[in-house]
Amino acid sequence: MWTLALRGGACVAVVAAQWYDAFGVVTRGRVQLELRDGEPGPVLGRDAGFWLRGTGVRALRNPGRRTARVRIVTPQGQDRHLPASTPGAPVTDGGAT
Repeated sequence: MWTLALRGGACVAVVAAQWYDAFGVVTRGRVQLELRDGEPGPVLGRDAGFWLRGTGVRALRNPGRRTARVRIVTPQGQDRHLPASTPGAPVTDGGAT
């Protein structure tokens, strides 16, 4: 399990290999799903859970000013992390599950 921190206005690409079988829960702020055609998708608030596999979502965007946080749960031993250079790079939990 890890936490994705998205600063206000930040966007992070959803790469299928990194999000395969991952489940996300918004724990702070709001996160907007960006669809493959570039159109804005639904805005998810605190405690909203979501799968991305097979949904046509290409990015997660923080539409607010404050940092939004999303907890990402993957099957045990399947943790994937975004590249550190990504502007919404994850904040790791130090191995906490």
